[in-house]
Amino acid sequence: MALGLLGHKIGMTRIFDNNGDVIPVTVIKAGPCFVTQIKTVETDGYNAVQLGYLELSSKQVKKPQAGHFIKSGVQPLRYIREYKVEDTNQFELGQQLDTDLFNVGQTVQITGKSIGKGFAGNHKRHKFSRGPMTHGSKNHRAPGSIGAGTTPGRVLVGKKMAGQLGNSLTTVSNVKIVKIDSTNNLLVVRGSIPGKAKNLISVK
Repeated sequence: MALGLLGHKIGMTRIFDNNGDVIPVTVIKAGPCFVTQIKTVETDGYNAVQLGYLELSSKQVKKPQAGHFIKSGVQPLRYIREYKVEDTNQFELGQQLDTDLFNVGQTVQITGKSIGKGFAGNHKRHKFSRGPMTHGSKNHRAPGSIGAGTTPGRVLVGKKMAGQLGNSLTTVSNVKIVKIDSTNNLLVVRGSIPGKAKNLISVK
């Protein structure tokens, strides 16, 4: 259980450390987020904090959503995400959360939608090995058998075959925070993270 922030991926660049070594980094615009609901064991069966991110015009939300935000005492927000926490006493409705949640050197878990790569074959999509490339072989990149014969007489659900690659929710763990710009709500993390620039991500 860990509280996090919603944000957008800005892009990748590189920085130099004190030894002059190049470090590839990703810049993330994280927050500010606002507490829109607090769930407790007594009312919902578990402890969690619901956060909203990216303000909207009141004309862009439906009436039930607008009522939810009015009850929370915040402006309408585009994205809503829930984070399970152990203790909710330290939070209150309308509270603003930003990059002060994190520290330089801390490791975080980042979730985002990976880049879609369209239709891909078995080998590229599932990292299968190819067949022999010798003369006479007719199985270079063929999928091969996809199931048994009479029994069960069908292809089993979940069989790894060709299909869409990417465009799925992906999580990377142990990503180290290299730098924090609290003024602009920016997190600079080491290495790459899922998705392309402007993608919505969750950092916790």
